[in-house]
Amino acid sequence: MKGLFIAFLGCLFFTPSKAQEYSYDLKITHVAGNVYTYVSYGSFDGQRYGANAVYLVTKAGVVLFDTPWEKEYFQPLLDSIWQRHHQKVIMCLSTHFHEDRTAGLAYYAAKGIRTFTTRQTDSLCVLNNNPRATFMMPGDTVFHVGGEVFQVYYPGPGHSADNLVIWLPKYKVLYGGCLIKSTEANSLGNLEDANVAEWPESLKRVKQKFPHPDFIIVGHDGWRNKRSIRHTLKLLKAVRQSQNE
Repeated sequence: MKGLFIAFLGCLFFTPSKAQEYSYDLKITHVAGNVYTYVSYGSFDGQRYGANAVYLVTKAGVVLFDTPWEKEYFQPLLDSIWQRHHQKVIMCLSTHFHEDRTAGLAYYAAKGIRTFTTRQTDSLCVLNNNPRATFMMPGDTVFHVGGEVFQVYYPGPGHSADNLVIWLPKYKVLYGGCLIKSTEANSLGNLEDANVAEWPESLKRVKQKFPHPDFIIVGHDGWRNKRSIRHTLKLLKAVRQSQNE
């Protein structure tokens, strides 16, 4: 694996536009400033689910936080970003090893996009035969890309052993990924790789590290309600109580 690439340079001007829907059920929504979410879909236990992810438009190009879930979305996402912003994707960072976050890593690397995970995520990708990134990074890393800054933070295990969150300080956007459940969720979802005992402490670290986000983007379902961390802690409490009965 190659070493860590921290900064990209660029000087292109960007003007955000309104959200719109594209084919293949791909939906892109403006969050704040140069931050957008996109939703792709995949199957789990025979059901179809949407997966939220985030991208950041910079003067050097676009940074993806997590890949689409299934291959039918890989190229349409690139095409949609180009159509909207006239920018190419230059970097993709996966927040944990599950396929709804890593499925497109090999495809994007083949397109010349720099792909990143932590070494912990890479080890889990190897163990589970999931796509791997080209570049490794520490769990806690600050990136400066095309005039934008974002912080990668590892709070500890929760949904998975390796789950990361992303903080975009300029826009006060916290991308919690699958560590944080939507207030629409009535369960913790897939617990196959979860650490229910440590999950609450990891969430508390996130709250202490980034106490006043304007937006919290969760891994699945709606994200407009900022009480999602509190809701996730409530779900965890219910699971622990049921386990103790």
